[in-house]
Amino acid sequence: MRFPHLAQRLFNVPLAIHPRKAEIVMAALSERLGVTHLFRPDGTAVDMSPQMFFDKDDADSAVSENIRGYETLEGAAIIQIEGTLVNKLGTLHPYSGMTGYDGIRQNFLTALADPAVKSIVLDIDSPGGEVAGCFDLVDTIYNARGEKPIWAILNENAFSAAYAIASAADHITVPRTGGVGSIGVITMHVDWSKALAGAGIKVTFITFGDRKADGHPEIPLSEEAKESIQQDIDAMGELFVATVARNRGLSAQDVRDQQARCFTGADGVAAGLADEISAPDAAFRQLLDEADQL
Repeated sequence: MRFPHLAQRLFNVPLAIHPRKAEIVMAALSERLGVTHLFRPDGTAVDMSPQMFFDKDDADSAVSENIRGYETLEGAAIIQIEGTLVNKLGTLHPYSGMTGYDGIRQNFLTALADPAVKSIVLDIDSPGGEVAGCFDLVDTIYNARGEKPIWAILNENAFSAAYAIASAADHITVPRTGGVGSIGVITMHVDWSKALAGAGIKVTFITFGDRKADGHPEIPLSEEAKESIQQDIDAMGELFVATVARNRGLSAQDVRDQQARCFTGADGVAAGLADEISAPDAAFRQLLDEADQL
């Protein structure tokens, strides 16, 4: 198989990402990964045509690195969080349509220690991404509450892992047309067994431990393996629910009852997932005004 490292980041691992974005990512990479068909949990096929995932992306002209990965405007450090979120990207800036938790953490801690920074803005527009590294970052931001004002200003969306990050802020604003939520975890299992058999390839696993090959794409997914994966997903989903409930002062049951629903604008505020409807520029001016009064 080509691009094995990329496949390991996408398949059989928990992702906190909007399902539609997961489909787009998979469709866009399907040819490179040797995937010919994608199916949703209800059995319907995913459109694999190029029009599905075409999106002009100027990330290849990435901003060159410097010591500080954020801009400061009138004492507010603006930390960009956009695109698909990954654990380790190795850059302080969004790059090639992704943002790394490592870069967000470094920028946040630098801004927190910077005496010239009076407030911190998490400038978010993301469908979410990897679970790995997400909740440690969320705890870092949450535990810094009270040191400096921390606002999540959505421009436009914060779904799944991106919402987990936003929830750690003191205050969340969302535009009228923006979205919040998708508090859930998803994993994608790919089954290549028929394709391999059709190509005349037989894969034999020789293992120590009966469950060692669980979830491998070269063999059909057994019920035991599916149940094991479901248990892991449930555990991470409960961590997500508990984290958002703590951060937003909601009951865990209220968050759980949302069933990973996505909310638009005012509905997100009504659900307790955001504090107010505001355009990003208006929210930024409001933060500056309030920071000047401290």
